[in-house]
Amino acid sequence: MNTELQLFSIARRRKPDYEYGKPHKVFENMLNREFKADSINQKWCTDFTYLFLTDGSKRYNCTIIDLHERSVIASITDKHIIADLAKRTLQKAIDSQPGLDTSRLILHSDQGSQYTSKEFTEYCESVGITQSMSRAGCPYDNAPMYNTLKNELINHHYYHYEEELYEDVEEFAYVHYNHERPHSYNNYKTPFEARYEG
Repeated sequence: MNTELQLFSIARRRKPDYEYGKPHKVFENMLNREFKADSINQKWCTDFTYLFLTDGSKRYNCTIIDLHERSVIASITDKHIIADLAKRTLQKAIDSQPGLDTSRLILHSDQGSQYTSKEFTEYCESVGITQSMSRAGCPYDNAPMYNTLKNELINHHYYHYEEELYEDVEEFAYVHYNHERPHSYNNYKTPFEARYEG
């Protein structure tokens, strides 16, 4: 019957093995699984996820979410999962928040080599951001956004070209996820409504 109706299940790709590197510096867990924030720009979470083109090649998305209302502060997709991508995403997040006091900001990640690298840790130090880390490869609060991204967008499309993938991910993050999709954490307000309307 499924064949006659041309119904097919959506199978998730197997997540590639976690890539470990030698850390330059590892930081203590400042959140201790307390993924809540009393005010905006107090606690951010960041992580990477893998995305695929139809030719099997991988692209990598780095996203930063504010734990106050789970809004996407910055998101960049690129070819390489390196410290520079994490750094550029953080710079984009900082630039998007006029008047941000980075000295009062905690940035939480896992112990991936991108976040423990000399390039990234020194950048955080230079702007006064406090880093916090879960153990390596440990998922945390960005997971719901990535699950939503893949279940509601990525798994329903075939991406032949990276440009269309990048555009769709940005549209999803900044428009659909932030402005249109109610979030249970916000009593079913959108992240934008919870952030700016209370």
